[in-house]
Amino acid sequence: MRALFLIDGEHYPPVVLDAMQSVQQSLDAEGVAAAFLGGTEKIREGTDYGVPLVEDKDPVSAVQKALAEYEVDVVVDLSDEPVIGYRERMKIASLALYAGARYLGSDFELKPPDLRPVSTKPSLAVIGTGKRVGKTAISGYLARLLATEGFDPGVVSMGRGGPRLPEVIEGHKMEVGSEYLLEALGRGAHAASDYYETAALSRVTTVGCRRCGGGLAGEPFVSNVLEGAEIANGLDTRVTLFDGSGAAMPPVQVERRVLVAGANQDPEYIVGFLGTYRLLLSDLVLLTMSEEPMADSEKVHGLVAAVRKVRPDLDVIPTVFRPRPVGKIEGLRVGYVSTAPPAVLDTLSRHLEEHYGCEVVAASGNLSDRKRLGADLEEMSGVEVYLTEIKAAAVDVVTRRGSAEGKPVFYCDNDPVGEGLDRALLELAREAVANRAP
Repeated sequence: MRALFLIDGEHYPPVVLDAMQSVQQSLDAEGVAAAFLGGTEKIREGTDYGVPLVEDKDPVSAVQKALAEYEVDVVVDLSDEPVIGYRERMKIASLALYAGARYLGSDFELKPPDLRPVSTKPSLAVIGTGKRVGKTAISGYLARLLATEGFDPGVVSMGRGGPRLPEVIEGHKMEVGSEYLLEALGRGAHAASDYYETAALSRVTTVGCRRCGGGLAGEPFVSNVLEGAEIANGLDTRVTLFDGSGAAMPPVQVERRVLVAGANQDPEYIVGFLGTYRLLLSDLVLLTMSEEPMADSEKVHGLVAAVRKVRPDLDVIPTVFRPRPVGKIEGLRVGYVSTAPPAVLDTLSRHLEEHYGCEVVAASGNLSDRKRLGADLEEMSGVEVYLTEIKAAAVDVVTRRGSAEGKPVFYCDNDPVGEGLDRALLELAREAVANRAP
C-alpha cells in the first residue's frame, strides 16, 4: 500500500519520522512522499523525512500537488492544529477521495465510495447536495429531453421509499391518473416515490430502487441499485440515467454526472465539507432556485464564483423551477399543492394562471408535512380540482382526498429554466455515448 504522509513544522522532526515508521509498519504500507502543510516552530532546514517532500502555497494546494505527482492508496494525516483545521481537512478529504485514496487520521478514516462498473450502456447520473434541491425534477427533465432527442433513455431511480426488489415501470404505458396511483398505494407501494414520479411524468421506462443511509461522500449504507442497474442493462434502451437520492449517490460508475445544488443552501454545503468531493466528481452544476426570495443575485453570483474557485473548468448554470401540469386545467379553479417554500408559492401560482389559464384559489407548500397539509386542505374552499406534485403525501393524502370529494386530481412536474440548459445537458449525453463507443 502506497502512503502519502501529511506533516507540519509544528512537530519535532524525529517525532514525525518515528510516527511515519510506526504507521508504515501497522498498515504494511510504503511511504512514497510527504506533503508539507506548513508551520515553522520545530522545523529545521534540510530535515530529511526519508521520502520526497512536496510543498506549495498552502496546505490544500500542497496535498493537491502531491496527489498529482504520486499515485497513492492512503493519505495519512500526521498534521494538527494550528497548521490545519476542520475546513482544510474536509477539502483534503475531498482531494484524497477523488484520487481514489483513503484518508486516514488518528481517530478517523474516510474511504472513496465504491462505484461499480456495472452499467453496460452509456450512462449519466444526477446527484445532489441535499434533499429538496430539485434533483428528481432535473432527472425527469433530462429523461424527457433525451427521449425527445432520440437517445432512448431508461432511468434507474434510487429513493428512501423504493421497493424491496427493483421494480420496472414502463412509463409510456402508464396511466398518469389518480386511480393508478391509488391502486399502487393499495398494494403497499410508496406511490409518491421518485420512480413513480419519473415514470409517470417523463413517460420513460424506470427501474425503482431503494437505499438506506448515506455516507459523508455519498455512498448509501444499503441499496439495491446494483441489481437495478443489471435490470436496466437488459431493457430495450440505449442510455441509462441514474437518479440519486438526497446527497447520496448511486454506487455505479458513469460517464458523466450532473450535480444539482440549491442556491438557497448554505454555501458550505456546496463548496465546503464533502460538497467539494461532489464538485470534483461532476461535469455540470445546476444551481436551482436561483431567484428571490430563495437567493438574491449577489448570492447566486457568489456561489458560481465559489464553485469555479474549486473547479475553474466546471460549467455552472443558475436555474429556476416552474410547474408544468400533466393534463388540461384551463378555466378551472385549482388548489395547488407542492413542496415549494411558502416564499415562492405566489410566483408559482401566477405562472400557472398566466401560462395554463387556470385560477389558483389556494396553495400549500406542505406536501411533505402531512399534519400541516391536512389543515391546509381543510381550509381550501371553492376548489374544483387539485394540482399536486407526485411527492411525499401526494397520493395518500391529496389524491385520496380528491377521490373522496369527487374532485379530479391532476399532477404536475417542475421544469427547470436556465440559459443554455438543454444545450449543456445534451452535450453531456453525447459525450457519454462517445466515451462508450468501441
